[in-house]
Amino acid sequence: MILFLFSLLFSFPAGAQDPAPFERQELTIPMRDGTMLFAVALIPTQHQKPLPIILIRTPFDAGRELRSTQPPAYLKELAEDGYIFVAGDIRGRGKSGGRFITSRAQNDPRNSKGTNESTDAYDTIDWLVKNLPNNNGKVGVLGVSYRGWLAALAGVGAHPALKAISPQAPMADAWLGDDFFHQGAFRQTQGVLYTAFIEGSGDLAMPVYDQYTFYSRFPTLDSLAKTTGVFGLPSWVGFREHPSWDGYWQSKALQNVVTKPEVPMLFVGGFWDEEDILGPQIMYRTVEKSDTSRLNHIVLGPWFHNTWIKPGGDSLGPIALGSNTSEYFRERIQRPWFARYLHNIGDGSVDTRGFPEAQVFETGANRWRTFDTWPPRNATARNIYLRENGKLSFAPPSSESSAQFDEYISDPAQPVPYMPRPDDGSGAHWMQLDQRFVDGRPDVVTWQSDPLSEDLVIAGDVTAHLFASTTGTDADWVVKLIDVYPDTVSATPSLGGYELIVNADVMRGRYWQSFSHATPIRANTVTPFTVDMHQQLYRFRKAHLLMVQVQSTWFPLYDRNPQTFVPNIFNAKAADFRAATHRVWHTVKYPSQVTVQVLK
Repeated sequence: MILFLFSLLFSFPAGAQDPAPFERQELTIPMRDGTMLFAVALIPTQHQKPLPIILIRTPFDAGRELRSTQPPAYLKELAEDGYIFVAGDIRGRGKSGGRFITSRAQNDPRNSKGTNESTDAYDTIDWLVKNLPNNNGKVGVLGVSYRGWLAALAGVGAHPALKAISPQAPMADAWLGDDFFHQGAFRQTQGVLYTAFIEGSGDLAMPVYDQYTFYSRFPTLDSLAKTTGVFGLPSWVGFREHPSWDGYWQSKALQNVVTKPEVPMLFVGGFWDEEDILGPQIMYRTVEKSDTSRLNHIVLGPWFHNTWIKPGGDSLGPIALGSNTSEYFRERIQRPWFARYLHNIGDGSVDTRGFPEAQVFETGANRWRTFDTWPPRNATARNIYLRENGKLSFAPPSSESSAQFDEYISDPAQPVPYMPRPDDGSGAHWMQLDQRFVDGRPDVVTWQSDPLSEDLVIAGDVTAHLFASTTGTDADWVVKLIDVYPDTVSATPSLGGYELIVNADVMRGRYWQSFSHATPIRANTVTPFTVDMHQQLYRFRKAHLLMVQVQSTWFPLYDRNPQTFVPNIFNAKAADFRAATHRVWHTVKYPSQVTVQVLK
């Protein structure tokens, strides 16, 4: 959850014995409209030559981000090359003036009378290069999560001194698949905790240990918001008044603002990112369309949210990865990236030909791979079909069997938990958890392949195409692609039968025709639904099994669908929530399937 990650992210010890002492300075930086923004600079005191600047813009208190005279541990590798580090509070946050608006929509960044995060980044950079002592006039911007979104926006109408940016896990589109909504389903835990933290009184204390129990007490989003005190806060008002992907969300969506690379860009993301999995993937894809100078690059690793800036990165829960992937990224990718453009080390400040287009970790083989395109151009689409009798197969249905569908009853009063109970709120890494905790539930339908006769490598987009029907008029569709380990794993016996999520996401059925407009599902009518499960580079090992699970609740991570169509679920009444029978079809006419890209 975002609230807990905020506190964790800046609790690291300072890097031990950094190569040069730093002087910590507090700065006040004027914006073009007269608003004063607060920043903190760490300036090396023993470097003779002018140094470049690394800027991190934040809504989470610049004074805490650079709170001592040593950089935090996640900047240790960069510090070894010599940088002036600056963390700056954005408008209305920390000690900065102005009004804070969550993921502020852009106006024209070149309008001299208008201000937004891009113009504020421009003005900040302009002041820094003109006023900080002993800087070489070159600036790089990086950031994770909200800071990643801000880093990307620094590249719109970019200042001439800005030479490279690295948006890491940017919350590109908070409705399509980052932070607050995933394809229409509302991430209520994130929405409540974030709103209370950033716009309310601070941390929201849970009165009970099990969050599943806590959220179950509220039959509606309205009652939840009023009890937790977020009902009237700006972000919650935005959620409630804009439940569909309308102009409110589209104006904030990064892929609609950052459409071309003005400076070299390095997007970074994790395949198991529980908060912002979509951001780096959609942003790289968007910018790549107009990248004629090879300025656009991507790194994707076996990571949860911001794992790559933390110690470790050598496992997915109990599954060893064979190396410290986080340190590898910081030392072997991020460090030379900024050195190339800010120190002119490598191929120089403008030549990107020596830097791989895509650097991606192949989990299962546990190795880094480089590609000249992402997804790889030689990957081939294959369909994994949901078949009768709980089987998965690469062969489509060829004749009608007596078992044309699998069905289950989804009851909002008894939702499927997203992690084993009790849910103490620490489940930020829930995507690594063994999914056997839902095996046998009557409201989770499972299909499974035979043991693989050879390795299977998927590389790129994973998409579920369901043909489903319901006795209700709305439904959520959660789809999970799972790697099932053999019952016996001699090297690590505890992994016997482990069920690891490889890809998963949810789609709110009312958006089956358009994300911008909710449409009732016709009861008892087979309807097509598409669930974007995002990207992956993963090797399913020989003797492992493929599994697909489908369910219609993921609680309390996501809110419950009433399963009776109402115009706005935020205004739904308790009586609107009803159990419904859902069917997932697998016939010649309605071949439900998960499409993957297979790499030979």
